[in-house]
Amino acid sequence: MINLSTEYAGLKLRNPLIAASSGLTNSIHKIQQLEKAGVGAIVLKSLFEEQIDSHSEKLNLTSDYPEASDYIDAYVEMNHVGKYLDLIKQAKSTCNIPIIASINCYKVARWIDFAKKIEEAGADALELNIFLINTGEYGDRYLEDSYVKIVRELRKKIRIPLIIKIARTVSNLPGLVEKLKALGVNAVVLFNRFYQLDIDITTMEITSGPVFSHPADFSETLRWTAITSGYVPGFDIACSYGVHKHEDIVKGILAGATAMQLCSVLYEEGMEIVPEMLTFLEEWMSQNNYKSLSQFRGKLNYSNIPSPALYERAQFMKYFSNHK
Repeated sequence: MINLSTEYAGLKLRNPLIAASSGLTNSIHKIQQLEKAGVGAIVLKSLFEEQIDSHSEKLNLTSDYPEASDYIDAYVEMNHVGKYLDLIKQAKSTCNIPIIASINCYKVARWIDFAKKIEEAGADALELNIFLINTGEYGDRYLEDSYVKIVRELRKKIRIPLIIKIARTVSNLPGLVEKLKALGVNAVVLFNRFYQLDIDITTMEITSGPVFSHPADFSETLRWTAITSGYVPGFDIACSYGVHKHEDIVKGILAGATAMQLCSVLYEEGMEIVPEMLTFLEEWMSQNNYKSLSQFRGKLNYSNIPSPALYERAQFMKYFSNHK
């Protein structure tokens, strides 16, 4: 009998499919639907510090009393955080799969404060959605140092599994993951999908770009999953960016992933894609005589193939030589 169960960040999952943090995980009704569809775990929609601050600013603009500012800020934060903690408690009381909280902050003090409250609310793990871009202003090591600083402070305060969602722009991804592992991080997610922008040439304004990822985006996720799992063995990685096709689930696990996060594909195809992907995975495993995910996880990662250069730029000329 085929066993699809896996262990991710110390959590036991019935299968490797995780509903990623999004608008599809922001209510108890949607969460219950996702569990019924068959996902192995759910990452709640991120609690965004910017969202709290923005709401405070809007309310403060309507107030004629400057001294009311602190009260408004405290009220808004308490309201946002309170609702989020209630969602965690509701999800834990009604669902039988792991519930992973997610927070997105830019001030270390807020990370710590939110994380402690989330742990107390009963979340099974915490995913940090670290949304940083190095524009060159802070030096070459800004991104890596920021990740390390946040994790070091958080690990002093919380005990639940810690998962870091990493940006594609990190310069030395395997090196950073190795540091995070040493600091007590339990898993990483590759990759964080940043807000996409565009330029309107008529109004000459910055506008929103494409909301969803594309199947072609999965290539880079696959490459770095394979490289990172090869360099940092025995560490959990979830593929997230560009997961759209049934085959992507098998590819990600072969590259070394422990779990696969679904987001854009859930919006575009609906929740029925979950059982379809699980059926495909089972059938592929049966055809290839695999009984468990561990039997083929990482089989094609950087350290397990005869020519690791296949994951590197060295193949550029060979690939394009056939496209004249």
